[in-house]
Amino acid sequence: MTTGSVHRPSAMVTMGDALDHYARTDPAATAIAFPTERATAAEFADLVRRHARSLHGLGVRHGDRVGTLLPNDLDQLALIFAAVTLGAVATPVNTRFKSRELRQVVTHSGMCVLVTGNGTGDPQPGAPDFAALVRETFPDRSLTPELRTVVCLDGDAGPDTLDRAAFAAAGAAVGEAGIDEAAAAVGLTDTALLVYTSGTTSMPKGALISHQAICRMADAIVHDRFSLTPQDSLWTSIPLFHAGAITYALTAFRAGCRYVHCGHFDAARTPEQLEREQVSVAIPGFETIWLPTLDRPDLPGRDLSRLRVVVVTGVPERLRQMAARLPHVTQLSTVGMTEACAFVAVGRTDDPFESRMTTGGHPMTGMQARIVDPETGADLPDNTPGELLVKGESLFDGYFRDPEVTAAVFDDEGWFHTGDVCSRDTDGRLTFLTRLKDMLKVGGENVSAAEVENYLVTHPAVLFAQVVSAPDAYYTEVPAAFVQLVPGTTLDEQQLIDFCIGELATYRIPRYVRFVDDWPMSGTKIKKVVLRQVIADELAAAGITEAPRIRSRKDTP
Repeated sequence: MTTGSVHRPSAMVTMGDALDHYARTDPAATAIAFPTERATAAEFADLVRRHARSLHGLGVRHGDRVGTLLPNDLDQLALIFAAVTLGAVATPVNTRFKSRELRQVVTHSGMCVLVTGNGTGDPQPGAPDFAALVRETFPDRSLTPELRTVVCLDGDAGPDTLDRAAFAAAGAAVGEAGIDEAAAAVGLTDTALLVYTSGTTSMPKGALISHQAICRMADAIVHDRFSLTPQDSLWTSIPLFHAGAITYALTAFRAGCRYVHCGHFDAARTPEQLEREQVSVAIPGFETIWLPTLDRPDLPGRDLSRLRVVVVTGVPERLRQMAARLPHVTQLSTVGMTEACAFVAVGRTDDPFESRMTTGGHPMTGMQARIVDPETGADLPDNTPGELLVKGESLFDGYFRDPEVTAAVFDDEGWFHTGDVCSRDTDGRLTFLTRLKDMLKVGGENVSAAEVENYLVTHPAVLFAQVVSAPDAYYTEVPAAFVQLVPGTTLDEQQLIDFCIGELATYRIPRYVRFVDDWPMSGTKIKKVVLRQVIADELAAAGITEAPRIRSRKDTP
């Protein structure tokens, strides 16, 4: 059984077209609001054009990849739109990556320009120094021959980099006609974004997202779910290196409403921002973001009367608790993924309360879904767990420079095999249950067990390593590592965690390490389902519901 709609939204535009239309329609409207930065539609469009001229002056052309490693700020968003305006491929880099991961993505993407900097508008205490990270990661530019230019808008990214003034000067000789010509050549099916998402392989996979895919998802959100108008104000906390955050910006532009971003998330200042910007639709995405906001003592005193819709995922019991805190708001859940530009499915505002708490809603307009037996491919009846297959106009085009993986996940009929285990109720609503393959989702961030395992075995004392999910009340699940040591060596849990600190993003670091000599086997494969049960049973018996925070041994008194 196939669930979903094949209706096509009427708009057939590129990302650049969408911004231009907004800027012409209501140039004085406040289009973008970060905590300390604001821009009208005309001002933002002008900033995008200036950055586009600079990129063009640096030789960026159609199909080139342009990387950004920046905070969530106006420059980051403008550079993404500047790149796609030229027909280049915006490649935002996960700001939680460490040096090793940054090198992998820059090299694999073949980006010709990387723009970095630490931002000036919204300083974050203890924020990573992106400029220093780039300087340390690429001391010898010859190691990344496709990377021609590094731009550092502020901070010190090392020698042979352009500062903000030099970047602006690069576009001084580029006329508007050149930008218009490049923009006119951008096609609907051209790739707009290259977004890296963790998979079951040894490194993140680059999802190729076209202009038409992301624009159609934006239109579906505007018309099919939230009925957005120019009077709305859409807030999100999703980082700008995620496809979803860019989709939501485009959604606001298509609706002609305000796009509000939290910058670096801080629950202490979120209620005030929601009130000040008169937010009507909030997309925190994950309970780890929304629950701390609801727990703020100043929340009851804030005027959130305009807030009408919140989109957040979590376990049903927690979702009900959150919904009760703001009873005038319609809370929706979702089934989402990078490969679908944000949403495969989202609840509808007229869905029954329990359906909104226990399911991720119906597939989006233009998206179709099936639940199949992962072994046979046969469609399964309602309320039966199986693999989620997705097909539709907002689906990605494949994984960059990875034809084998792309061929493996798309079948002959164009269905994308997500690897997610879901169920479908009798009304066609989808519910995410778990991952079919070796994948974790830690506080909303995808973590590939294989990536973590491949790093752990670089420790000289580690012979084998297997990473599985451990249940966690705060993050839903966290990594747990089972490790077999090289004979004659010694290693303890904290030493292995210390080995990961500074090399892996914090959310990828195992919170538990268990040492084993024998593995549960199924033929030639280790039975990870047994390992998951072992750690789950151990934690339950000990009454442990939340993992300890990552703590280096040197932090211990």
